[in-house]
Amino acid sequence: MTPPPAVHLGALRPALQWLAGWWQVIHLGAVMGVLALSASGRRQAWGSGLAGQVYRASGPMLAGFTIATAVLSLVVIRIVIVTAQSYGLSQYALEMVVRVLVLELIPLAAALFGAVNATLPMADELATLRRRGQFEALRQRGLDPLATLVLPRLLAGLFAVLLLAALSCAVTLVLAYLSAHGFSLGGFERYTRTVGRVFSPPVTLIFCAKVFLLGSAVAWIPLVTVLQNPAGRRSRASAELQGLVRLFVVVLAIEAAALVGNYY
Repeated sequence: MTPPPAVHLGALRPALQWLAGWWQVIHLGAVMGVLALSASGRRQAWGSGLAGQVYRASGPMLAGFTIATAVLSLVVIRIVIVTAQSYGLSQYALEMVVRVLVLELIPLAAALFGAVNATLPMADELATLRRRGQFEALRQRGLDPLATLVLPRLLAGLFAVLLLAALSCAVTLVLAYLSAHGFSLGGFERYTRTVGRVFSPPVTLIFCAKVFLLGSAVAWIPLVTVLQNPAGRRSRASAELQGLVRLFVVVLAIEAAALVGNYY
């Protein structure tokens, strides 16, 4: 009997590099989490312009995203209500709207929009500052570049996603009521019962956890990925592309876990 062929180490190298990359992302993310929870880290982040980073991350895109979400929500709400009425299922229309838009689509859209317009540009900015030696200059001055440059952008990205999701969900709930009942308060009690039936305590907990995890992933993965490679050196695939791929994988995992928790 011939012995099984030995596994060549070179065949395992891509998998080992992939695991090592994820380990570095998790490790740096844990470091940033400790800094965010520590008083000194928050103090350095605030002194380094946290308020300005929060405005840069959320201010310019807040109105545009809210208007776009409102228009698309009105279209979807109208389609669902008219279709449900045509089949005699109008009592389920609002519940379907709340489940599809508020529970699923709007948090995902807020995360992707926040990544494209806030954290990915911030990650590119961090990579540029690092190549120009700003990190080393801060270390020579006795300052932590992670707390001074990275943490304000991470917290700003998280705040931007949470703000976009909260405001857009509230606007969608108001538009759903107006589309079904107009400006009359006669259907308010029935509508609140419908929303309350959807947002049961377990679903509410899963929804809040999903939005927070999506915001954390959007803020954490792109910014941390650009810090993996040595300064002045780029890998075969750019750090920005690696961060986008990793972010896509994590967002899919969070969405899948939320769907399993809500419906199984």
